[in-house]
Amino acid sequence: MKNFWTYPVVLLLSVLLGGCAERPSYLTIDGFAQGSTYHFVLDVADTTGLQHEIDSLFAAVDHSMSVYEEGSLINRLNANETDSVDRYIAYCIAVSDSVSRLSDGMYDITIKPVTEAWGFAGKEKTLEPNIDSLLQYVGYEKIKVENGRLVKQHPNVRLDLNSVAQGYTADLLGELMEKRGIENYMVEIGGEIFCRGVNVKGREWVVGIDKPVEGNYVPGADLQVMLSISGKGLATSGNYRKFYVDDQGRKITHIVDARTGRSEATNVLSATVIARDAVTADVYGTLMILLGLDRTKELLERRSDLMAYIVYADDEGRFCTYVSENMKSHIVENPAQ
Repeated sequence: MKNFWTYPVVLLLSVLLGGCAERPSYLTIDGFAQGSTYHFVLDVADTTGLQHEIDSLFAAVDHSMSVYEEGSLINRLNANETDSVDRYIAYCIAVSDSVSRLSDGMYDITIKPVTEAWGFAGKEKTLEPNIDSLLQYVGYEKIKVENGRLVKQHPNVRLDLNSVAQGYTADLLGELMEKRGIENYMVEIGGEIFCRGVNVKGREWVVGIDKPVEGNYVPGADLQVMLSISGKGLATSGNYRKFYVDDQGRKITHIVDARTGRSEATNVLSATVIARDAVTADVYGTLMILLGLDRTKELLERRSDLMAYIVYADDEGRFCTYVSENMKSHIVENPAQ
């Protein structure tokens, strides 16, 4: 379930925590979950039972939506062993459906048969996959949830929640912190972030976004930009980490246009989105990679609730950036101050 292509870095936390004398109740919690790492910074005095609650939430989400956990609900739905959905999957389907309709099916969570054939979604690639034959099982209109049950037009329709589940997990972690009465926190899982309140210095949280260049596999080694955020979710999507070159020299990436079944190259190299929650940032970041720069600009003009920092390649292959007007105030020039 891990979003391998989404991996911004939570930047400067070790530096900020150096001023803990100001707010001694701040602490960090780090660990591994969902095939990735998580990193939390919390303003909390009582941690009794907190780690157990965190572990229980990760376990519940994995039992529901992880394609890597044998017997998970998503795997049983895809194998037609059940048609019952839980609240996690129902919510992700609803969020994804709205974006699929907006994009005329370019973004679609029923893409799993195709992404598997290309060698993603936990499967070995098929030699020269017959994409056209698989597309008959792809389409957001081929599924719906009725009375807690998933209705599929064909048993071969299968779901891939990879582009939505981890953002949703970050939001669920935020809900957990708020239920505990924690007012200042930052939660990050696999690069998806939700935070509220202020950091240890009493300011908005600061995160760094990796530069989208091939070979940049070490988070934080080469940063593109630093952004401040509070009360919002953040996610970054890109094609520069999860791809392969086939025997014909074609670059095959994991983000696939569901209308064609192919990883259509656009000039957008990475899209960092700030939105009301992490799941919204997650799905729209993926969509912007598919849309390309011009159509992403059109989308942002219509959606004032979305903020975006786009890295793209111009006609000569040079790295350029486009920053939506409402994102500019979030750029941090000197985070150490």
